[in-house]
Amino acid sequence: MTDPRPAADRIVTLDVVRGVAVMGILFVNILSFALPDTARLSPHAWGMTGPADLWAYFATMIAFDGKMRGLFSFLFGASLLLVVDRAEAGGADPAAVHYRRMAWLFVLGLAHAVLLWPGDILMHYALVGSVAYGFRASSVRRMVACGIALAALEWLLLGAIALSFVAMKGADTPAAAQGLRDFENGFGIPTPAVLAQEIALFRGSYAGIVHHNLVELATTLYNTIFIGIETLAYMLFGMAALRSGMLTGTWSRARLWRWAGVGIGIGVAGYAMIAAWMFSHGIDARSVIIGAFALPPPLRGVMIAGYAAAILLLAQRGGAIVARCAAVGRMALSNYLATTIVMCFVFHGWGLGQFGFWSRATLYLPVLAMCGLMLLWSPWWLARFPFGPFEWLWRSLARWQLQPIRIR
Repeated sequence: MTDPRPAADRIVTLDVVRGVAVMGILFVNILSFALPDTARLSPHAWGMTGPADLWAYFATMIAFDGKMRGLFSFLFGASLLLVVDRAEAGGADPAAVHYRRMAWLFVLGLAHAVLLWPGDILMHYALVGSVAYGFRASSVRRMVACGIALAALEWLLLGAIALSFVAMKGADTPAAAQGLRDFENGFGIPTPAVLAQEIALFRGSYAGIVHHNLVELATTLYNTIFIGIETLAYMLFGMAALRSGMLTGTWSRARLWRWAGVGIGIGVAGYAMIAAWMFSHGIDARSVIIGAFALPPPLRGVMIAGYAAAILLLAQRGGAIVARCAAVGRMALSNYLATTIVMCFVFHGWGLGQFGFWSRATLYLPVLAMCGLMLLWSPWWLARFPFGPFEWLWRSLARWQLQPIRIR
C-alpha cells in the first residue's frame, strides 16, 4: 500500500500521487460501504432517486472507477522497487525483506476483510506483489511489454464474460435462464428478496456481518485471480515508471503535459461515448456488462497514465495542498483502513446503521468530509510521529522489532 520510510528518505512525488489515489478510491468504495453490492455497477439496483444520482453514477464511472485502484497498483509497483533497492543497498536480503512485508500485509488485509469489510485490497496486493517481485531486474521495455500483454489478457477475460451473457440471451434452456438471472442480480436489478437479504444483513448485528465476511473470504481471494492479471500489469507499469525516471523527476514538464493531455483526453472521450451508449440502452444489465465492465480496460490504462502525469505536474508546483496530499500518501495504509472504520461505523448496523438509506448523489457528502479529514489529520499526525499508526504496525511486524513511535 505504501512505503513506510521516514520522510527524509522518500520521493515526495510518489506520496502526492498515492495521496490523491487514497482519497479518490473512496469515491468508488463508498458505494460498497453504503449500498447493495450490485448498485456499484447498476444505478437502477438501489439509490437511484433522481437526475442527480444518474449524473453521480456517470461522473464516478468516468473519473474514478478503476482508475484509482489502478493508480494504487501503479504506486505499489514503484514502492516495491524502492524497498528492494534500499534493502540491497543496505546489505540485506531483498527477497526476505520483500516477502516478510507481503506476508504481514496479507495478515493485515485478512483482518480487514473479516472484521470490517470484504472489499479489502491488501491481501490482493500482497499476493500479486509477491509475483511482481520476479520482474524487479527486468528492463523498462520488458516491464512495459509484459504489462501490456497482461492487460490485454485481462481484457479478453472480461470480454469473454460479456460474450457469455450474449450467448445466454440467445439460448432457451433452464441453465441459460438461471445464468441470466445471476447476471441480472450482479449487473442489473436484483430480485427484491436478494436486496432485502443484503440490506437486513448490513443493518444487522456485527456478528452477522463478520460471519458474512468469513463466507465471502473465498470470493475475495478468488478475485485475486480474476483481477490480479490487470493489477500485475499496473504494478509493472509503475515499476517501469520508476526506472524510466517518470516518478523521480527526470521527465521534462513538456513530456508530462503530453502524457497528461493524451491520456486523460482519450480516456474521458472514450468513457463519455460508452456512457452515452449505456444511457441510450437504459443502463440495463447488458449495457452495464459491456459498457461498464468489458469495454473500459484499454481506456482505463491510458487514463491512469494520464492521471499519474497530471498529478506529478501538480506535485512539482508545490504549495500547501500538495504538501497535505503528500502527507495523506505517506499514511496511505492508515488512511485506507481509517476510511473503512469510519464508513462501516456510519453505514453498518453495529454503528449508525445507515446502509441503504442514502441516495447515490448524497453519499458524496461523507466522502468529501472524509477527504477533508484525511487532509487535516495526516500532517498533524506526521508532525508528531514518524509513521502512520498502521504503517508503524506493518513496519514493526515486518522487522519483528518495535519501531520508534515518536519523533525525537
